[in-house]
Amino acid sequence: MEIKDLYELFLQHPVITTDSRDVPEGSMFFALKGETFDGNAYAKAALELGAALAIIDEKEYAEEGNDRLILVEDVLTTLQQLARYHREALGTTIIGITGTNGKTTTKELIATVLKKKYKVLYTQGNFNNHIGVPKTLLQLTKEHEMAVIEMGANHPGEIKTLVNIVRPNYGIITNVGKAHLLGFGSFEGVIRTKGELYDFVRETQGTVFINNDNPYLQGISQGLKLVKYGQQEADGLLVKGQLVECNPFLKFEWQTSSTPTPHSSTVNCQLSTVQTQLIGSYNLDNALAASCIGTFFGVAAEDISAALEEYTPSNNRSQLTVTKDNKLVVDAYNANPTSMKAALDNFRLIPSEHKMCILGQMGELGAVSEEEHQKVIDLIGECGFEQVWLVGENFAKTQHPDCYRLFAHVDEVNAAIQEKKPQGFLILIKGSNSNKLVQTVDLL
Repeated sequence: MEIKDLYELFLQHPVITTDSRDVPEGSMFFALKGETFDGNAYAKAALELGAALAIIDEKEYAEEGNDRLILVEDVLTTLQQLARYHREALGTTIIGITGTNGKTTTKELIATVLKKKYKVLYTQGNFNNHIGVPKTLLQLTKEHEMAVIEMGANHPGEIKTLVNIVRPNYGIITNVGKAHLLGFGSFEGVIRTKGELYDFVRETQGTVFINNDNPYLQGISQGLKLVKYGQQEADGLLVKGQLVECNPFLKFEWQTSSTPTPHSSTVNCQLSTVQTQLIGSYNLDNALAASCIGTFFGVAAEDISAALEEYTPSNNRSQLTVTKDNKLVVDAYNANPTSMKAALDNFRLIPSEHKMCILGQMGELGAVSEEEHQKVIDLIGECGFEQVWLVGENFAKTQHPDCYRLFAHVDEVNAAIQEKKPQGFLILIKGSNSNKLVQTVDLL
């Protein structure tokens, strides 16, 4: 079946599902395959549960005369092609976002700001891969004036694949850092892959929002139309900001240049002060990115500031959780050498009489794993924390003080908390989602 013909069916049944356990009435079921499952085997069940159509790619599951089972060459490719077709048919203004750290928080902040003026669709959670991105795009309607689409990658070429589906008019790379080095091969591989967003925007004569303070981003931005933001004085900044304090929540000041934008003939150059609910001075760049994009698209300065103050993190990123026994800085969704250093540097500056950290090992670092975990240990040694708990075999391989407690996995951590709960501490909980350290929050 041609994509244009499938698209006509989608317009009649504009709800997509890939989970046979969650089949809305009248939806289209796409029978995706994974390492341990084949969605083709569940196609008939999805129809019985209420799906209007099932898209399959195995002939053995097709039935002659059953036009509700639609056979295609590859279901995933068809899903991606349908999403691109839908995106192009609507012509919605799209901002594509990627980066090593901060992309999910920045996406949330950008969407929160833009919603003050526009009807906005944006990536939910971290559905930023080859399946989540097309499913997000297929939620676009004519009512949406803008979309903010997050794109993630852990191998070369993945951003190129995603941008060719999303086809963003605007792009932003939050930063580049040491993450997924096993997949990318090197830090340079990270830069090249994230830069694939810039490559697309350059080819399509779009516009990039750039942190002017980041030398790696400057190095790959030649030939692009740039809208700049930053903390350091420089010519051509649309938005400049500076840290006021972070104790523990980020408070900052920002102001715009006097240059009108395509969506606003008047720009408020007054200095604005914003008290956020975000933990971590590293979130200043993320907030400035949202301020810059909001300003560019004509959102009033007071609305931008209000949006940033109203935003409450709820995704285990930069959250403060207060229990009857402790105060917890929860950043337990993602961890790599760059974000781990930023979290520790910020945590050490937060005033507290008793500090403790529970850190989960970092994954996908390949040959530099031992070196990078040792750097974390060395940094902890400079911080003077009262207690240090480390989770995972990668930390066990490091040279570390005997007073640091080592755990193989989170179950051992939970048992230790139940045996003797730390009390009266400010505790940093930081690690990749695979460590499942979020389980410790309710126990502490």
